[in-house]
Amino acid sequence: MIKDFQDVKIVNQELEKMGFNIGLRLIDEFLAKAGITQCRNLKETAHYIAKVGFKMFLGINAEVSWSTDSRQFSVEFKNNPLIEFVELPERFKDLEYSNLLCGVIRGALHSVNMIVTTALKRSELRGDPLSEIQVTLKEIAAEKVTAEDD
Repeated sequence: MIKDFQDVKIVNQELEKMGFNIGLRLIDEFLAKAGITQCRNLKETAHYIAKVGFKMFLGINAEVSWSTDSRQFSVEFKNNPLIEFVELPERFKDLEYSNLLCGVIRGALHSVNMIVTTALKRSELRGDPLSEIQVTLKEIAAEKVTAEDD
C-alpha cells in the first residue's frame, strides 16, 4: 500500500476503510457465533466487543475503560497479533498499522445502526505498553424499513 499511495496518512485512511468493509461483513458471523441478538446499551456493546469479539477473532483478551463521557470507551489490549512480526522503519513511524482494527469496529457497529468514530490512541508497535482503540458513539441511527421488508 505504501508503494501505491506513497503517503503514510493516506495508507492509514485506507487501512481504516479496509477494516470498515471487513467489519460490515464480520458482524453477522460474530452475532451468530456469540448467540447475541441485541445489546441493551453501549456498556453491553463495549463488553461484547472487548470480551467476546477480540477473543473470538484475534485470540486475545481485551479490557474496556470508560472516559468521563458515557458515550466514549476504549478497548485496551496487549499482544496484538496483527503486529507480531512487524517492524516499522523510522520513515514509516507514523503508520498506524492497527487502523484496520479501528475500521473493523466502526464497520461492525455501523451494521447494527451505531454510528461511531474510532481512533488508535496507543500502539505496541510505537513502543506503548499496550494498544488502545478509542470508540465514540455519535448516534444510533433509526432502522430503515423498506416495502420489501413488509
